[in-house]
Amino acid sequence: MKHLLILAFLLPSLVFSQSTWSEDKAAKWHSQQQFLIGSNYLPITAINQLEMFQSNTFDSKTIDKELALAHKTGLNTMRVYLHDLLWTEQRISFIKNLNTFLTICHKHKIKPVLVLFDSCWDPYPKTGKQRSPVEGLHNSGWVQSPGADILRDSSQWPKLETYVKGLVGTFKNDARILAWDVWNEPDNTNTSSYGKWEPFNKVEQVGKLLPLVFKWARAANPTQPLTSGVWVLWEGSWKKEDLAAMKPIEQIQLQNSDIISFHSYASPEMFEKKIEELKTFNRPLLCTEYLARSTNSTPLTYLPIATKHGVGIINWGFAEGKEGTKYPWDSWDKARYTKDPEPWHHLLFRKDYTPYIPAEVEAIRKARDELK
Repeated sequence: MKHLLILAFLLPSLVFSQSTWSEDKAAKWHSQQQFLIGSNYLPITAINQLEMFQSNTFDSKTIDKELALAHKTGLNTMRVYLHDLLWTEQRISFIKNLNTFLTICHKHKIKPVLVLFDSCWDPYPKTGKQRSPVEGLHNSGWVQSPGADILRDSSQWPKLETYVKGLVGTFKNDARILAWDVWNEPDNTNTSSYGKWEPFNKVEQVGKLLPLVFKWARAANPTQPLTSGVWVLWEGSWKKEDLAAMKPIEQIQLQNSDIISFHSYASPEMFEKKIEELKTFNRPLLCTEYLARSTNSTPLTYLPIATKHGVGIINWGFAEGKEGTKYPWDSWDKARYTKDPEPWHHLLFRKDYTPYIPAEVEAIRKARDELK
């Protein structure tokens, strides 16, 4: 298996491009899954997706320990971010480490969603030693993929094509993978954090690149569905009949996704409203980010709604680590937090793996037990 994975990217691809899954195919895929409950996952020893998978910082021991806890908690999926620079600069070790990660996931009965690209936070990623966390700052070391330099220069996009086709092609038949999330929050311009360092035409460039990413991923002919989550809940309608009025990026996401994914940090009432709107696409729904305690987006408030509608649900953040997402987003707008916020913004577990709010973890276990 290991040798096949390493060799896969060296061999010519003998696959054919395909179109977006039919509604029937998506429904059949959905019928074969458990009710999906998970977390966006990063081990506590990594500050970003590069540190998680780089050859000298990949921490399989911590991952194994944490995913054992995740399974015990009732989680059966994790959303995990990858990075194009890992493919470009450390291809063999990256494939090896990702395969090890998937083996650990399978051991603990977890099928992850793998994220190919991400428009959030630092637009100038570099491999190698990553920065130390900034105390009191939300996601102080997270990096974008692709970075601003390659995003603004379309002559470099063939590197991204090689990454997408190579990675998805290598794992296209891997039953350990739940789905491919091709781009996280693609039109996020990070106004309150790194906005002044972003390309001035970022949204325009992403609008050109995102359809290509879907095309490249689909050309690998994966057995897993493709998706990219719409995410600004407080603007407009997500009903299918209102597609033409949506932002261009949202139109690309919804028209090219095999299963529909979305983010919700809004009130429980808004969460349910957006579910009702997205149901009009007649495809499986997966909420790939939630949990902002200040807006009452929590397992206690969201899980009853998600289970009622059969919507998979993945909160932001598993355990307190180097990423610092217990601190709110507003830590970028004002003085850094000098003590723990009340309540924590994201995350289910403290650094010692005790639940931050035991009732939330119990709600997850209850949902798991009731929906087996």
